Amino acid sequence: MIKSKEDYYYYLEADRIALGITKKRPSLFTDEVWKYERLLRKVEYYLNCKKSIVWKPCYYVLSFFLHRTQVKLGLLVPPNCFGPGLSISHPGTIIVNGRTKVGSNCRLHVCVNIGPDVRTSQVPTIGDNVYIGPGAKIHGGITIASGIAIGANSVVRKSFDEPNITIAGVPAKKVSDNGSKGIIIEGTTLAKRRKGGI
Repeated sequence: MIKSKEDYYYYLEADRIALGITKKRPSLFTDEVWKYERLLRKVEYYLNCKKSIVWKPCYYVLSFFLHRTQVKLGLLVPPNCFGPGLSISHPGTIIVNGRTKVGSNCRLHVCVNIGPDVRTSQVPTIGDNVYIGPGAKIHGGITIASGIAIGANSVVRKSFDEPNITIAGVPAKKVSDNGSKGIIIEGTTLAKRRKGGI
């Protein structure tokens, strides 16, 4: 969660690296997903750090633009759900419940749905460096360990506590000992190195 201006800039840099982008600013007519992620982080910054009534109008304006961009791109990724290094592959339907907590360096593909269990209303908790393939559905009060790769069109309704594995299927089960390493970019690690933090 962004708790300072330094955090805000760190999240922006980690997201940029995780998206595989080398330039410093988005283009005017392209880079929609990158612009969306930057706006999401700005809303998080104002929500978490600018609590004074003076900043409320800015927060509401930014939230309005975030909502418009979500509708345009088909994305519903609420503030304060994802750690740094978020990588949304491209525009398309992605729906995430606002109470979900996801660690750093998550890679999301189109048609992903992360939400509550219908009966209990509990939501998933997902670790760091998780790859979520196209069409994956993750529901309920479950835990997904760090380093897991979730295959396309998988339905995940139970916890997977073993890190660095691949799960797939309906319902999802372990299919490989190969995790997400090599299929995601660890934006947080590279951002820290560039900043001199490691």
